[in-house]
Amino acid sequence: MNAEFNSNIRILTAPNMPTLFKSLAELLEKIENTRKRLEITALTAEFLKNLAPEEVEPAVSMILGRPFPKWNPKTLDVSWTTLTAILQTVTGAGWNVFGEAFRGTGDIGSATKSVFEQAKLKKQAQLLEKELTVTEVRRILEAIAEITGSGSREKKERLITTLLSQASPVEAKYLVKIFTGEMRTGLHEGLMEQAVAKAFEVPLATVQKASMAMGDIGEVAAMAKTGGKDALANVGFKLFRPVKLMLAQTAADVAEALEEHGGETAFEYKYDGARVQIHKQGSEVRVFSRRLTDVTRSLPETVEVVKANVKTANAILEGEVIAVDAAGSPVPFQHLMRRFKRVHEVTGMAEKIPVRLFLFDVLYLDGKSSLIAVPYLQRRQVLAENAGDIPLTTQIVTSDRDEAERFLKRAIDAGHEGLMAKKLDSPYTPGTRGKSWLKIKPVLEPLDLVIVAAEYGYGRRHSWLSDYYLAARDAETGEFQTVGKTFKGLTDVEIVEMTKRLKAFAVSEEGNRVIVLPKIVVEVAYNEIQKSPKYRSRMALRFARITRIRDDKDAEDADTLERVRMIYERQFAKKGRYKAE
Repeated sequence: MNAEFNSNIRILTAPNMPTLFKSLAELLEKIENTRKRLEITALTAEFLKNLAPEEVEPAVSMILGRPFPKWNPKTLDVSWTTLTAILQTVTGAGWNVFGEAFRGTGDIGSATKSVFEQAKLKKQAQLLEKELTVTEVRRILEAIAEITGSGSREKKERLITTLLSQASPVEAKYLVKIFTGEMRTGLHEGLMEQAVAKAFEVPLATVQKASMAMGDIGEVAAMAKTGGKDALANVGFKLFRPVKLMLAQTAADVAEALEEHGGETAFEYKYDGARVQIHKQGSEVRVFSRRLTDVTRSLPETVEVVKANVKTANAILEGEVIAVDAAGSPVPFQHLMRRFKRVHEVTGMAEKIPVRLFLFDVLYLDGKSSLIAVPYLQRRQVLAENAGDIPLTTQIVTSDRDEAERFLKRAIDAGHEGLMAKKLDSPYTPGTRGKSWLKIKPVLEPLDLVIVAAEYGYGRRHSWLSDYYLAARDAETGEFQTVGKTFKGLTDVEIVEMTKRLKAFAVSEEGNRVIVLPKIVVEVAYNEIQKSPKYRSRMALRFARITRIRDDKDAEDADTLERVRMIYERQFAKKGRYKAE
């Protein structure tokens, strides 16, 4: 442990003194420069321990790259284009200077710090200005989020300009990371849970359970600071605070799923739709997306069908919403995403693109408190008893491989993606991706990848960004590494729209190539994965093509390098491998 660093933290967070934002930034700088998990946890715990109670949640949220708690619907709503214009105003540096700094660092925050360091040499007087505190930064972020209506952009720009003008280079680095959601220091929520447990002397299991229930480790940390173990012991779900979703791994086929689940499992249709979490309290119903954002206004018919059928006063349900045609058959996912984006003139869009809800799980119900520890098959029975006329996902429970294969074929013939396999005695484990739930698709497993760069096309595509670099996420560092490139899959209309979106996230230009923030997730099909010296990941997708734009997922939901490697290795179960490999 770095004693000098810890000493600095204690001085900056002394009792009765507000914690300087600079100390938070210096903590993040230290974390970013180590890969030792124990050291990251210890550094963070020491920092949290010295915070005032009202500083804990804001600090934890910002350390994780969020301006507000996860459940909070507030957004800064500041585009990257606006932010870059402000950075140029504050530093006096042109876009070419910033682009050069980015090419030298490969990180948006580090590029900001570099440009600020150059600018500060010319503006030494700013060092005498009042220093920012954690609570003051949160207050300014809240003020930015609350600005709406006519002239809102200019008002936001003035506040952000004032904030960044007061920032030192290291503070500016992490403020920009908070604004863009690009923290990626290696400190993920799992390590933060460990740090909270260590800082406030609460068992890790207690912290993890409370974090699952509340859906936000920042709020859990604040409770641990003031009330310790006792405050967290009886934490339960809060309605209208979305719960982290249980996630699935992939199985190659139904045989693997049966073997993994002990010879018998529940198979369900895997719909080509969007996962939703539904909260009901009395007559109020809210719907949350896979990203835990409130999409209630976009899905009024889903709200009405729950009100009409779920008679219990309080409930948290999970389901899948699919877009259907006039005959009730599923239509492509992209049409459904148009509904999720729509918050105005929803009625007209609902007539054009009707949706249907299928329920598949229940997490909370009147009189039963949390159901997450109840075995899956029992949860399914409770759901069936309380769903009214809302259909449940089509399901069979079987140990017969042939029956499962026939069920898979029926799912595909009906226009669905494949199957889910759910272990009969499995609990619901929020926020984890385990083998209790497995997804089965009858084609080579598609990958959800992030676009990190794009090139202008040729001929009639010369003005469009139409050739995309696709990256997978390093689970350890949060970094994205390229695993392929494609110009296939999108229609001309989609390419035009994608060009607009990517330009809004542009960081630098290198000839014909535009480097962008890793924000847009796409589903990618391919023929195989090859070894390749071309990319740092050492892998490349062969014949990659985009099959759909995953606006229901953010970059943190993208597939990992580990999964890409796993699929690569699995290829050799049925084919040979060159000795050179």
